[in-house]
Amino acid sequence: MDHVRSTEEEIAMQRIQERLEEVSADGLKQVQGVNDHLSFTMQKAYYQCAYECFDRRRNQEGIKNCIENCNVPVLAANHVVENEMTKFQERLNRSFMVCEDKFEAAKLRKIKTDAAQELESCMNMAIEDSIRVLPHVVEKIKSTLNMKESS
Repeated sequence: MDHVRSTEEEIAMQRIQERLEEVSADGLKQVQGVNDHLSFTMQKAYYQCAYECFDRRRNQEGIKNCIENCNVPVLAANHVVENEMTKFQERLNRSFMVCEDKFEAAKLRKIKTDAAQELESCMNMAIEDSIRVLPHVVEKIKSTLNMKESS
């Protein structure tokens, strides 16, 4: 019977992993506009600003400081994105930990129910909750970066 349970757990974990890969791909699509904004709009502004720093009226130190100042908005924007996405991932990880704790508790109590199916169900709910939250996270990032709707 333990072999059957182990196989059920492996199958459940495989389905969860497949689902996570789907969600990851969907998440990348949702964040693509933000990444494009960082990669193109903000980087372009950085290079234009840095180009303007090369002025014969400035000394080397002045040029260096000017270029560093040009990079501040890019660094700040990257920090915003990394911070929000890290918080998003941490929330998902905490949800998974709760599911895993319930699963382990059910195994310890030797509950007759199908613990592997309950684990899969719990994790799927956590994934669905994350899918519903992600657009709001992306909108928060866009708002913080003052991105226009077309981005």
